[in-house]
Amino acid sequence: MQNRWSEPDAAAAAQAASCGGNLALLTYATRLLGSQPDLALHGGGNTSCKGTLANVLGEEQSALFIKASGVDLATIKPGDFVALDLAYLTRLLDLGALSDEAMAGEFACHCLRPSPRHASVETLLHAVLPHAIVMHTHPSAILALTNRSEGSQAVAAALGQEIATVPYAKAGLDLARAVRDTTARCPHARALVLMHHGLVTWGTTARAAYDATIELVSRAETYLQERPARSLGTAPGSVADREPKYLELAPVIRGVMGATAPDALGDRIILEALFDPEVLQVLDAPEGKKLALSAPLTPDYLIRTRRIPLWLDHPVLDDAKAFKRQLVQAIAAYQAEYRDYVQRHTGGAQVGGVPRDFSPRILMIPGLGVVCVGKNAADAAVVRDITRQALVVKAAIFRGGAEYVPLDDGHLFDMEFRAYQQAKAGEHGLDDAALAHGLGGSVALVTGAAGAIGSGICEALLEQGCHVAATDLAGVALDGLVEELARRYPSRVAAVAMDVTDPASVTAGYAKIIRIWGGIDCVILNAGIAHVAPLTELTLDAFRKLESVNVEGTLLVLAEAGRHFALQATGGDVVLVSTKNVFAPGAGFGAYSATKAAAHQLARIASLELAPLGVRVNMVAPDAVFSHGQKRSGLWAAVGPNRMKARGLDERGLEEYYRSRNLLKAAVTAKHVASAVLFFITHQTPTTGATIPVDGGLPDATPR
Repeated sequence: MQNRWSEPDAAAAAQAASCGGNLALLTYATRLLGSQPDLALHGGGNTSCKGTLANVLGEEQSALFIKASGVDLATIKPGDFVALDLAYLTRLLDLGALSDEAMAGEFACHCLRPSPRHASVETLLHAVLPHAIVMHTHPSAILALTNRSEGSQAVAAALGQEIATVPYAKAGLDLARAVRDTTARCPHARALVLMHHGLVTWGTTARAAYDATIELVSRAETYLQERPARSLGTAPGSVADREPKYLELAPVIRGVMGATAPDALGDRIILEALFDPEVLQVLDAPEGKKLALSAPLTPDYLIRTRRIPLWLDHPVLDDAKAFKRQLVQAIAAYQAEYRDYVQRHTGGAQVGGVPRDFSPRILMIPGLGVVCVGKNAADAAVVRDITRQALVVKAAIFRGGAEYVPLDDGHLFDMEFRAYQQAKAGEHGLDDAALAHGLGGSVALVTGAAGAIGSGICEALLEQGCHVAATDLAGVALDGLVEELARRYPSRVAAVAMDVTDPASVTAGYAKIIRIWGGIDCVILNAGIAHVAPLTELTLDAFRKLESVNVEGTLLVLAEAGRHFALQATGGDVVLVSTKNVFAPGAGFGAYSATKAAAHQLARIASLELAPLGVRVNMVAPDAVFSHGQKRSGLWAAVGPNRMKARGLDERGLEEYYRSRNLLKAAVTAKHVASAVLFFITHQTPTTGATIPVDGGLPDATPR
């Protein structure tokens, strides 16, 4: 395990922070821990420091600064630590019992500074240890020691007698007491290993605690590497052979696992596939099923992964229909078993007062790969990383000649359905707008994304929680757009180079999106080009160029969408960005008006053909969108000079001319077009085959 501490970086972090030195350096050290996945994953683990805070009366109070629940160690900021009354916390250890609700209430009532976040469920563990800095991580190598037969002996052999082990205890009061008892018995312990739960180190400084973590994990790694190994089987087949099959089956999986009806927008999901050689070796090994179906490494992960994955025996990978029938049956059996599991532990009482979804979060498909499910891309990535770690650790235990020993079902059930943990899972959800429209698990493909209207549509979709594949010709314009959007919406936007006039490029574009997110729900047909010439001067070459993009491009993307929606079988949306010229063509604009009218007609026909699939096809017809932010319209770059010359106007005058000619005297923007797109894809009304004019009111362009 690499020690990444840098004194210059630490000094810079301390200088840049507005908080005290200890908290600033703890934040720096915590980020280092979180940057190494083999130490901590996605909100798991926590760190703390002890100090003082002055109240408004000038009185110094002892304080525990503890990482807030659900915060990712890799991105933590000083404000993500909750400050609690340390003296009061230590008194809670003497209570006979403390429910989660009561504990959360006590933490909230004894914060020493306002915070929108909640203190970690493991706050009392940090409070009971007297050290200035405490770090709790879930290192893969440590879990490979604790989650095995004779785990305590393995810990002692690997780390030495100065490291004390703590038997598994429920996080909260029980674990804090177990830690207190262990440290009382072992007053000279340098660190603690929590069985099935990870490593706890400490020090007088953040660096000392961080160094201790790296040292002990490195020892564990060395121990594991030096043990006599047994084989887990032969190396898996080529990933290149599996990915094409996944691309065929991912929409089927997404359809079965996600939305149950075309209007169930909130049930859509994102898929993440795992094809790592180490993972595939476990999957294809004779012992793979036993290892895969054992419980997670630590109960912290249950809220993400469930108790066990779904293992699909003898999958039919060469027949999508047969595979779908097989998967439907397997999921039904999984859900029934999970309901029985809950029934056994609750006696039929409803858990948490709300209905539960008992669908699997992980699919293990021998011969194919591991498919992870999330309500959005970030969620699916968490499941992916936890699953990868679990399989690698379980394989290491097997190779070392030991047996993987999971926690019993009672402990697992308690943590999976624990209210404190459920709240943690929701700490960093989507914003209210995204939830209101139900687009959190949706995937949209936008053609012509790098232009003014396309970029405006992409931005509006992302604001509503959607995942957006921005497609356009490869180049600086597309890359720059996605780079800018990705800073605001990481993991939910992707650049997909696509030439809509090339069938192979369109097919490859769809495949790339499916590989990233598992499928597509909304196709926004926006790519188009323009040309100005009267009919007497319009050349066939110029007309055919427009026809190839505006008509053939629309047809190719539409056709591929229809095939995809048929396979996914969850409905969907197609929205064509049409034009007012379909209804009110302009002189000298014959090539554009005619080809866009053809595209409009193709969309109307698609509304008829795709309706049996639950797919809605609608159109928006804007007029004169000149720009979006700094992005100028490519259409108006082609058309504008001629229009300005004909009317004797400059650029500003031309924009004013188009604004003044509509009834509302409105400047039509890309945001207005995007709002019309959102109206359709959020299913505000049961509508298909319709056109919304976005033109400020042009009587001649009214659809009829």
